[in-house]
Amino acid sequence: MPLNAAEVLVTLGQRGRTPLRVRLAGALRDAIRSGQLAHGTTLPSTRILAQDLGVSRGVVVDAYAQLSAEGFVRGRPGAATTVVYIQAAALPARWHNERPVARPGPELDLRPGWPDLSAFPRRAWTSATRDVLRDLPDAELGYGEPWGPWELRRQLASYLARVRGAMTAPDGIVLVSGVTQGLTLLARMLLRDGEDLLAVEDPSNAFQRQLLGRLGMKVVDVPVDASGLQVDVLAATNARAVLCTPAHQYPSGVVLSPARREQLLRWTNEAGGLIVEDDYDAEFRYERAPLGCLQGMDPQHVALLGSVSKTLAPALRIGWVVTPPQLLPALRRIKRDDDFGSNAIDQHVLARLLESGAYDRHLRGLRRRYRQRRDAFIEALARRLPDWQVMESAGGLNLIVALPPELPEGRLVAAAAGVGLSVLGLSTMSGRKTSGAGIVISYARATPDMSADAVDRLVRAVEHLNEVTPEMEAAAASTASLWHVVE
Repeated sequence: MPLNAAEVLVTLGQRGRTPLRVRLAGALRDAIRSGQLAHGTTLPSTRILAQDLGVSRGVVVDAYAQLSAEGFVRGRPGAATTVVYIQAAALPARWHNERPVARPGPELDLRPGWPDLSAFPRRAWTSATRDVLRDLPDAELGYGEPWGPWELRRQLASYLARVRGAMTAPDGIVLVSGVTQGLTLLARMLLRDGEDLLAVEDPSNAFQRQLLGRLGMKVVDVPVDASGLQVDVLAATNARAVLCTPAHQYPSGVVLSPARREQLLRWTNEAGGLIVEDDYDAEFRYERAPLGCLQGMDPQHVALLGSVSKTLAPALRIGWVVTPPQLLPALRRIKRDDDFGSNAIDQHVLARLLESGAYDRHLRGLRRRYRQRRDAFIEALARRLPDWQVMESAGGLNLIVALPPELPEGRLVAAAAGVGLSVLGLSTMSGRKTSGAGIVISYARATPDMSADAVDRLVRAVEHLNEVTPEMEAAAASTASLWHVVE
């Protein structure tokens, strides 16, 4: 197809104020990529195209030279310039340059996983950021240690010892971009050492279970009862590593009993194994002080995972691994090779919040807020649905509500979605058949009015159970997670 000078002129006019030679090269490049100028097409001479466009010949010479250097055309002095680019497959139609229109979500989303993002301490974070950018040495803006800046590791070592009873030093902490990366790095380290079996609590975080499977780990389910992880069942497996949430089991909320803690630590010493302790929302205890972490009792066999995703915001992507000494060199190497380090400026800001006491003050306010919201939800449920039993609720950001025997979990979740309420079915967090039906509800983002509204919707959902079709139930199950992954 011959080159249309009028179309090129229109395109040049639409390309803003960049230099003319750059705009011309871009217009020709787009025409070649789109197939308008197909492979083998001879372009006009630089003199003729310059005349047609009303530009200097040098502009066209420069544009042709740019396209030749990029491999789109081939030309030599005294010969024609020819398109040599073979059109590639077009980008997917769903890839576009405009922000996609958000699909309407549920009117009231109480699925677990997110904190109250409106509670983020914007003023304190802004002030600390300003101080860090003013005071941070230039050298700290370069390539630092991939396992994180010393100052945050120092502040975290002090904070975790004071608040969680951890035994560590700055050298024993590897900073990561959230618990997910920490777990991923530990799993890769286990796989490298030939350990492909990992025991996990049942029920537990469904996303983590799926992630471990994708990494190549074989997940072994170990049931949880009123005392926490059943260590006798764990000991009967061949697993030498276990992922658990002893401070506040997710999602049941139970605390690993003193007898089970002792039994678990004895197991890991006898098996020469590893406990991966996810300190999930351990800061949020409302009736009593939280128990210290397991890592503080056996730092040689416990890797402690934590983050600020629930205390500040998931978007910060700041987490840590308190590492057993013998695993530290390997974990540092894996972290280095994975991403060469995370965002150090935000890590310095968090260090400033820890040092100033602003982080502690923020947590005290959060505890008051979440306790009030927990109480409001439990009271609303007791008024409208007294036969529904709230399980362990002494801390955390979510509740398990055990359903009466006659209520099918999957149909209730689908009926709730039909009245604009999203909750999570307990069975979606289990790798085996559970003994009873239940739903998992987060109160972190629910004001008292929202809790009353949510319970009203649950009442309406029960009234509409007979209207739920298998298709509705399947659709509700497919959107059980807060994350929508594009394959």
